[in-house]
Amino acid sequence: MDTIRVGIIGATGYAGEELVRILYSHPAAEIVNLSSKSYAGQPYSKVYPSYKDLITDDCQPEDLEALSEEADVIFLALPHGLASSKVTEKVLQKCKIIDLGADFRLQDPDLYEQWYQVPHEGKGLLKEAVYGLCEWKRDEIRKTRLVANPGCYTTCSIMSLAPLVKEHMIEVDSVIIDAKSGVSGAGRGVSLGNHFAEVNESIKAYKVGCHRHTPEIEEQLSNLAGKPVTLTFTPHLVPMQRGILAVCYGKLTAPATWESIAEVYERYYGKEYFVRLMAKGEYPETRWVKGSNFVDIGFAVDERTGRIIVIGAIDNLVKGAAGQAVQNMNLLFGLAETLGLEQAPMFP
Repeated sequence: MDTIRVGIIGATGYAGEELVRILYSHPAAEIVNLSSKSYAGQPYSKVYPSYKDLITDDCQPEDLEALSEEADVIFLALPHGLASSKVTEKVLQKCKIIDLGADFRLQDPDLYEQWYQVPHEGKGLLKEAVYGLCEWKRDEIRKTRLVANPGCYTTCSIMSLAPLVKEHMIEVDSVIIDAKSGVSGAGRGVSLGNHFAEVNESIKAYKVGCHRHTPEIEEQLSNLAGKPVTLTFTPHLVPMQRGILAVCYGKLTAPATWESIAEVYERYYGKEYFVRLMAKGEYPETRWVKGSNFVDIGFAVDERTGRIIVIGAIDNLVKGAAGQAVQNMNLLFGLAETLGLEQAPMFP
């Protein structure tokens, strides 16, 4: 097995650190560069003492072009608006890029600029970028040089709804997604709203009707449906460190039983290692996926209203960020998709 030389730009954020944790034990990966704008020159183990005596490297200044000469693949764990100005054709000729940010997820640059309120500097590369939802895009991922790693809310929501949308089993103009996230989803930056006293013993909705993941979910589900999908997405912040729970409501296009819908989910996900389908009457909980790359999916049919309620749970930093990024890396380099990602969830 050839060694994959890996660089991580933005290695000191939560998603970057999770990449380090997973790749440190990956049998085919060698981390050759840990870049950080905020901590350049400082030992990585000083930023995260959990790596004391494990990682002795210092954080390096961010230099994507220079790193492309050294690495086979570079993970970008950066805020939106940065990757599109850094990734170039010259860089992609030398290495593969997996972007954990939002810059290459939406195919329409005008839509991106509308929702993110920043100019898109890499419009010429959008057609090449592949949306890295591995269970649905693996053949395309294997052939690309640029992967747009999906967001955490979007991964959980799309995975939960995709079989129903693909099979035209729900109306696509009335989908509602009610989602909850742990505070790590907001990143490591200091923000009043994320302080312990502001979050503990409380739950709140935020960015109601205007969350930036909305067009990402709509675009991917529309591609599966073959027609526009319009939905309402409302995120909530809950006082836990990790996890996404997405409760999705859809109006069935025809009467269906739990068993008939279960057959559809089994057809799409029955052989997927990282998708765990729940039995009738059982529903996902974030604590059962914590620290893992699994997505747990369960559902109920409300015969009285003709609706289906689908519930998905992931760890937002693993399947919702770093774990899925490593899954994408495995596909890019022809490795077993599960390599380095077979850790069982941690509890408590």
